[in-house]
Amino acid sequence: MAFDFLEPVEVTVLDFVKNLNSQTLGKKTVFHTHDDFPDLNKIKIAVVGVLDNRGSSSHENVDLSFIRKEFYALYPGNWHSTIADLGDIPKGNTQEDTYYAVSKIISELIKKKIVPIVIGGSQDLTYAMYRSYDNLDQMVNLVTIDNKFDFGKDESRNTSDSYLSKIIINEPTNLFNYSNLGFQTYYNSQEEIDLIEKLYFDAYRLGDVASDLSIAEPVLRDADIVSIDLTSIKSIASGNFTTFIPNGFDGKEICSLSRYSGISEKVAILGLFNHANTSKESPLIAQIIWYFIEGFNYRTLESPYSNKNNFIRYIVPIDDIELIFYKSITTERWWIEIPFISNVNNKLKRNTLLPCSHHDYLAACDQDIPERWWKAQRKNIL
Repeated sequence: MAFDFLEPVEVTVLDFVKNLNSQTLGKKTVFHTHDDFPDLNKIKIAVVGVLDNRGSSSHENVDLSFIRKEFYALYPGNWHSTIADLGDIPKGNTQEDTYYAVSKIISELIKKKIVPIVIGGSQDLTYAMYRSYDNLDQMVNLVTIDNKFDFGKDESRNTSDSYLSKIIINEPTNLFNYSNLGFQTYYNSQEEIDLIEKLYFDAYRLGDVASDLSIAEPVLRDADIVSIDLTSIKSIASGNFTTFIPNGFDGKEICSLSRYSGISEKVAILGLFNHANTSKESPLIAQIIWYFIEGFNYRTLESPYSNKNNFIRYIVPIDDIELIFYKSITTERWWIEIPFISNVNNKLKRNTLLPCSHHDYLAACDQDIPERWWKAQRKNIL
């Protein structure tokens, strides 16, 4: 059984939780202990630690006790979702062994409709999260919050800065779209930036996202996997001075992005990676997790195709095409329709919807085709 790979939560953490206030998260979470494993039939969110840091330049052992103590000492919002801490996946004999355990466990959780929050460890574990979809028969949209694209130069190496190449190249190919939020140009070669464009992927510079966080909401609403590289946060906000990061998201911005991720009814996995194993980073990491769960508890399942009475339909003609937009009356969120093209090798089986923003609709009214719509069209027919 996949869950046999998991080790119980550390005793020091369990002892810490025993002394917490009865209203804290620690008292409302079910833990994997040496004596008991949670009944997953009652669980909606599962915390899973991965104690493998071999993909980073630092090969230190991973210590998640700081993060857990900070998180479980927080108080929940008005939440209805049940949380379990399933403990840790230990470092395998090889990185591939760790990847196998991660992919099997996450795949089982997804089948049970449980959202895993994976805390690493190095960000190459994103590859293992992606591989969890191999037997789930669906294409995957991956979003990373990262200052780099992580293509790397050597796809054969399992590192935090080359895992994306493995995702693109290795079969089976489950990837439909990749989006990056917060890249910093000087950390990425022009060759990598050109490759993003060539593959019709989406990338948003740090300055653009930080100046208007709302542009990230449709991107995260369309994600299946969200992977956060904690080095995308500037050191003055994260507390990570082991690796000094002068520019990046601040605490409020990264928590807002995490909340967007949680509120997306499509996001099935959240991963947090590349922390510096210090207690100083733990308060912000705990709050990032808190905001994801906060968003999760406010998820609204809605689709313009399933309940048309709750949506306003807009048709915008541009040259010889018609763009069809939908606006939710309830949440004021927007979608744009991607039409099925029958005479080409289309990846879509029918018309589908792409999350978009009000700005995209206004741009279309000015005869400017939304870039994400155009890229999605190109990916469908290639």
